[in-house]
Amino acid sequence: MSLVGKKAPLFKAPAVLNGEEIVEQFSLEQYIGKQEVVFFFYPKDFTFVCPTEIIAFQDKLAEFEKRNVAVVGISTDTEETHLAWLSTPRDQGGIAGVTYPLVADVAKTIASNFGVLAGEYVADEEGNLAFEGTPIAYRGTFLIDKEGIVRHETINFFPLGRNIDEMIRLVDAWHHVEKFGEVCPAGWEEGKEAMKATKEGVSSYLANKS
Repeated sequence: MSLVGKKAPLFKAPAVLNGEEIVEQFSLEQYIGKQEVVFFFYPKDFTFVCPTEIIAFQDKLAEFEKRNVAVVGISTDTEETHLAWLSTPRDQGGIAGVTYPLVADVAKTIASNFGVLAGEYVADEEGNLAFEGTPIAYRGTFLIDKEGIVRHETINFFPLGRNIDEMIRLVDAWHHVEKFGEVCPAGWEEGKEAMKATKEGVSSYLANKS
């Protein structure tokens, strides 16, 4: 079930901050009323597609920050594994230099609540639990507004890496909607024409495009 238009699930969990500090009670609540958040799940530390995405977010971090948007990553690895990966040089498969928070969802409850866990626990007739599927997160990405409401979500299968520039475009689109009360048509980018959410607005926009 989609979370778009709903409150993002709340949680408290361990996280690594600034690539070096473990905190035990990290929460997205700290951003409510202050910043939007791009909250993204990735499958696993010390893997292959994941570091390309994590570093790509870091490379674009200044673009998010100048838009007053926080970036937070999360996987089902432990905080100690996060820290070890953050301490490993990039030429050795690590992600050294990443400064935004990485959350540890060891219990897999956060991934489950956000709808991105790639499987589920089931019980047999004797009440024994087993996991059906893969006990890690898909590549879920959520844009959460200042009120804690999810405004965008995408979920990719494991091999499909994300486009970080697309997330910046969506942030810009959301800011435009909030500021001007207009809607953003297909392929809209900052500085391009948007339109009023009326029949006349659509007709005028399409006429200008023809």
